[in-house]
Amino acid sequence: MQLNDKYTSVFNKVPIFGMIHLGGGDNNVRRALEEIAIFEELGVDGAIVENYHGSVKDVVDTLDTISGINTKVKIGINILPNGYNLSFSLASEYQADFIQMDYVAGKYGQDEIILGHYKKAKDQHPNIIVLGGVWPKYYSPDQGSNLEADIKTGMQRAEAIVVTGSGTGKETPFDKIKQFREYLGNHPLVIGAGLNHENAYNQLLIADGAIVGSCFKPGSKTDQKIDRVKVRDFMDIVRKVRESKR
Repeated sequence: MQLNDKYTSVFNKVPIFGMIHLGGGDNNVRRALEEIAIFEELGVDGAIVENYHGSVKDVVDTLDTISGINTKVKIGINILPNGYNLSFSLASEYQADFIQMDYVAGKYGQDEIILGHYKKAKDQHPNIIVLGGVWPKYYSPDQGSNLEADIKTGMQRAEAIVVTGSGTGKETPFDKIKQFREYLGNHPLVIGAGLNHENAYNQLLIADGAIVGSCFKPGSKTDQKIDRVKVRDFMDIVRKVRESKR
C-alpha cells in the first residue's frame, strides 16, 4: 500500500485532528480526557497529544490514561521539537494511530532529518501514519531551497504533508495552500495552522484534512480548555465541506 493510500484508508473524508496542548497544569491528564470526550461527542476524528504547554512526562501520563479508555477518536502524538524517534516509540507502545512532525523534508539551518535514522524508524513502525510538515511555521528554509523539490521528498517520507503559515493560530496563506496542492497532486494535504470559522470552508475544499487547536479555544489561547460550542460550530462547517466533496 502506498503512503497516500494508507492515509485515506484509515481516516474519514477531510478528517479533523484536534490538538491536546496539555495546558491544564496539575490537571493536564484530566483536561485531556475531557477534551477527547468532547471531540468524540462532536465528531472530531483525531486528537494529537503534544508537549506544547506540558512536558514529555505529561504526554506519557496522558497516553497511559487514554490507553485504558474506549474511544473512537484516533490518537496521535507530537513531541516537540520534531522528536520523531520518541513519537514513533510512544505511538507503538500505546498503539496510537499517527504522529505529527514539524518537518519531514527540507533544510532549516542546523535542523535537518538524518535520513538513515528516520527511514529506520519509519520502517520499524509501518502502521503508524506520519503527518509531516514542509517549510513549516517557525522554520526558515535555507537559502536556495526549492519548495517543489522538498515537497516531492516529503511525499516519499510521510502519508500526508502539512502546510502552515508563520505561527500557531496564524492563518495559512491561501496561495500557499494552493501551491502545495499543485505540487502534491493526489497526495494528502493537511492544513496545520490558522483555520477558523471564517476560512475553514474555502481552505478545506482543497485540502484533505486539518489540524485544529487555537480555533477551539476561548480567545484562541492555547492554554485554555476547548470550548464545546466552538468545536460544534466548526464541525458543522466540516460536514458541509464533506457534502460538497461527494
